[in-house]
Parts: sequence; structure tokens; C-alpha cells
Amino acid sequence: MVFAGKRILLGVSGGIAAYKAAELVRRLVGLSARVKVVMTRSAQEFVGPLTFQALTGEKVATAMFGPESEPLEHISLGQEVDAIVLAPATANLIGKLAGGLGDDLLTTIMLAATKPVLLCPAMNVEMWANPVVQGNVARLQGRGITVMEPASGSLACGAVGLGRLPEPDLIVEALARLVSPQDLAGYKVLVTAGPTHEDFDPVRFLTNRSSGKQGYALARVAWRRGAAVTLVSGPTALAAPYGVNRVMVRSARDMLAAVRERFVEADALLMAAAVSDYRPTQAEILKIKRCHEEMQFHLTQNADILKQMAPKKTRQIVVGFAAETHDLEAEARRKMQEKQLDLIVANDVNRPDSGFQVDTNEVTIIPREGEPVSLPLLSKEEVAAKILEVVAGLLKARDWGTAGA
Repeated sequence: MVFAGKRILLGVSGGIAAYKAAELVRRLVGLSARVKVVMTRSAQEFVGPLTFQALTGEKVATAMFGPESEPLEHISLGQEVDAIVLAPATANLIGKLAGGLGDDLLTTIMLAATKPVLLCPAMNVEMWANPVVQGNVARLQGRGITVMEPASGSLACGAVGLGRLPEPDLIVEALARLVSPQDLAGYKVLVTAGPTHEDFDPVRFLTNRSSGKQGYALARVAWRRGAAVTLVSGPTALAAPYGVNRVMVRSARDMLAAVRERFVEADALLMAAAVSDYRPTQAEILKIKRCHEEMQFHLTQNADILKQMAPKKTRQIVVGFAAETHDLEAEARRKMQEKQLDLIVANDVNRPDSGFQVDTNEVTIIPREGEPVSLPLLSKEEVAAKILEVVAGLLKARDWGTAGA
């Protein structure tokens, strides 16, 4: 779990969106993070410190001086954590940070902070558009602070537009990147996910049971670990992972075209999609009517995307996935050799708790060289992390080999 044991400092400033910070805390604590909250005086006009203390189990820091303050807290709080998130960050707070002011506990903490910072603005639409605010934001970004774009929608003041605090689940995802290892930073990762739909007519199609969950987990975790990620997805109900460029396709031919177009720029291709092996030879323009006791359809084999792309690799690491019902490792190794893969991930889809349409997977990671690694039943995000650790190692080895040459 990416947040397990991580220490997060949450700075809350005085805007109406301060109430959403409580939900953010609840989610982080639910993910096993340890959260320390610092509130400005204005923030306490909207939400009481007791709310955050109840959620975190820790005393809320509110002032530089007084009986409730701790000596040197303004130094330690920004240095003894894994990441800092400011949500909501008002125009006033952003201006103080940009100007280097330290006139309260939170701004003083930020002057001494040494850990990664995520800033989540929330304010009136005209305030956000103000050139001074935009200049302050640009200045903070230039100093290495990660700034989330505000969400668009109805604001408390009645205006409509950019200025809403991003939803807590998106803030959590952006924060996950700050606390994850950045072993894929600088790399471009191409992931495929989901099923394909091969049309018989406008209402019927040939498909499989893939939900896309493992491929989406790979894309999400690769982005957290610093990669620029493109996800080519077949039809699925899953939301696009935060920070990931998602390209939606429908058929195997669509997916092949999308992968072919992007493969040359990629450092790694992870082909997690369950691509239909066959498609109807002819797709009818009009709906096929019920008229016979039996109907026959002719199927044509789809192109094997991995088999087409792997021989074209120049520097790319190509990873395949093998969903099998028997002879797991033998079938996976056959596919790896036949398709010229660098790595293959095999899983037994006979298990009800592994594979399609569930949140867990039990896989064996089989490299071209070296011993296979069999993983226990894990969440698909945990499986993704294990796979990407191996991919990162292969990319580093590739780069060292290139440098040595």
C-alpha cells in the first residue's frame, strides 16, 4: 500500500472548501497514512480543530505561540514527514508562499520545509484568473512545488468556472506520486488494458470477460512512479487514472493502430489488454433479426499485436500477459519465445479470486533471463508495483548497457 506508514502534513487555510479537507484526511487515514494537520486562524472559522483531531488521533497545530504550541514545531513539522499537502490553498496563502512570508505557523513551516509539496488551490473563479495569482502559482511551480489545477463547476459564491478544490480522491492520487519511488521518472510507458469488442452488427459483439482493472492499475502505478503514461483502453466502465493520457479504442484493429502509432516513442510496452483473437468476417450494417433456429458466423483471426510490435523494438522493453487455464508457466514461456518478449506475466484464470473482474490477482513474473517469481494473491495495484519494479530494473540495465557501449 503506497501510503502505509507514510507521514503526511496537511495544511488547511481559510476557505469554504476547508470542510472537504476532513474527507481528504479520512481517506488518507483509511489508506494507513499518519496525518498531522496544521490550520490557519482563518481555517478555524470554517472547521474546528476538534474535527481533524478526531479523524487523525493527533493534536492539531494552530499557532506559533501559546500553551498548545510545541518548541521548534515550525521547523520539525515540514521536515519530519514524507510529503506536505496544502488543501485548500487560498489566494492569500499562495501569495504569502510566493513572497516568502512567514507570519503564522503554516507559512513559517513552509519556509523551513524540505519535503515534497502538493498545493491544491480553491478560490473564486476571478481570483484564480487574476494575473497576480497566476504569477504566484508559476513562481511556486518554478521552485518545485506541484500545483493541482482547480476543478471547474459551481462555486460557493454562485459563480461557475475554475476554482473548486479538486475532489479528495484526485488529491490522494496526486499525493501518491509524491510518496512513491520515482524509478520510472523520465520514461514513457505505454499500457494496453481491457477487452476489445468485435461487432457482429450494431447491437451485438464478440468480447471476453476482461474488466481492464489490471491494465489500469499498471497505468496508475507507473504514473505514480514518475513515468509519462499512455493507456490504450478497450471498452470499460473504469475512470481514466489521474495524470494518465487515456486513448479509448473499440476493436482489436483499433488497438493495433493506436499502439503502432505510439510504440516508437515508448520506452516500455505493457500489453495487459485481453485482445479478441477473432472477429466476425463481416459486420452487418443493420441489426440481425431472429429468423432461424440456428445461425452460423464466420470468424477471421485478428492480428497479434505483440507479435507485430516486438520485432520492431529498438530500445523498448516489451511485456506480455498470459491468462491461462492450464500449463501456466510452459504456455507463458512459449508465448515469450514466440513473440520475442522481454518479460511475461502469467496468471491462472480458473481461480475465482484471481484474473478477470476481481480486484486481486495471483501471478508469476517470468523474465527472459533469470528465475520466475511467483507472487501470492495480492491487490492488482500491488501486482502492478511488483511488475513495474522489474520493468524499471530492465530499463536501467538497458540504459547502462547503452552507456557502456
